[in-house]
Amino acid sequence: MNVSIRPISVDLPTAAAIVGLSESTWQALVREGKAPKPRQLSDRRVGWLVRELEEWVEGRPASELLPPENTGARKGRNAAISPPRDGD
Repeated sequence: MNVSIRPISVDLPTAAAIVGLSESTWQALVREGKAPKPRQLSDRRVGWLVRELEEWVEGRPASELLPPENTGARKGRNAAISPPRDGD
């Protein structure tokens, strides 16, 4: 029998990933009181409740900033490879 257990609390890197922010931005929002504070899990460990993270994200206002339009241009297989420079 394979049982999947959903975590109740998560550490800083996971909390930041859940809300889609960098760790430093997430920490700044927490310090400013704009995001949920972590819970004390033990003497030396804190964690964020997944439920509170989800509620925080769902409570954020809808953005007026839309994602950029897809230009539709296909990138070739070697698009990431820069052309050779003179003298190479």
